Amino acid sequence: MNSFRTIIWGLGTILVLIVVVPLLRMILAADPMVLRSTVADAEVMRSILLTLRCALWATLFCAFFGIPLAYILARWQFPGRSLVQGIIDLPVMIPHTAAGIALLMIYGRKFFVGKVFASVGLSFVGTEAGISLAMAFVSLPFLVNAARDGFLSINPRLERVARTLGASPWEAFFKVSLPLAWRPILSGGIMMWARGISEFGAVIVLAYHPMTAPVLIWERFESYGLKYARPVAVVLILLCLIIFAALRAIAAKRREA
Repeated sequence: MNSFRTIIWGLGTILVLIVVVPLLRMILAADPMVLRSTVADAEVMRSILLTLRCALWATLFCAFFGIPLAYILARWQFPGRSLVQGIIDLPVMIPHTAAGIALLMIYGRKFFVGKVFASVGLSFVGTEAGISLAMAFVSLPFLVNAARDGFLSINPRLERVARTLGASPWEAFFKVSLPLAWRPILSGGIMMWARGISEFGAVIVLAYHPMTAPVLIWERFESYGLKYARPVAVVLILLCLIIFAALRAIAAKRREA
């Protein structure tokens, strides 16, 4: 028994160290004075806030459309269901620069859909809307798949019982299914937001400006080298660590309650 626990802990610890050591090395190598000046840099903070905001909008947008889709995939069998699930997973598999080009070919100013949106004053090239669109495209599988698994974990008989007691389909969904599936949905939303924050390839193709934090890190690395890129990366990592640790702690408290 002891040897089993030792091996399991050892294997798990190795994987954690693979993630922690490079990040910890980068954080510890950062000059505190440079970090302080980086935090005070208006361009850096503007890009970080832009990144967090666009990732949040992308997550909320996909939650509005993705949760119903997840429910469909969890509850109903229909022709092409496996194809739809494959399409949802596709953004994870394709290179994200290719995803950016695909989006540009649809939402660019020279293409039909892009022209239609432009006619009502909405552009996706070089705008916050474009950044959110790129983030949503590449990260939506995290939310949809988590929500689908959450609905799959709920016994459909609970919904049927609610219906026999007089609940409408909408009432059964909002009062039974959704409350029982909120934990996987929240976890998927957090993962989607995190993935959106880190997105680089699709964003840089569709909206190089205004610069998100990953684009700014790359731009400073290309222009000035590691010395100027590293502090921005450290600030973003620390901020994300605080945010997601807080979100996980809140979710854990609600789970215990």
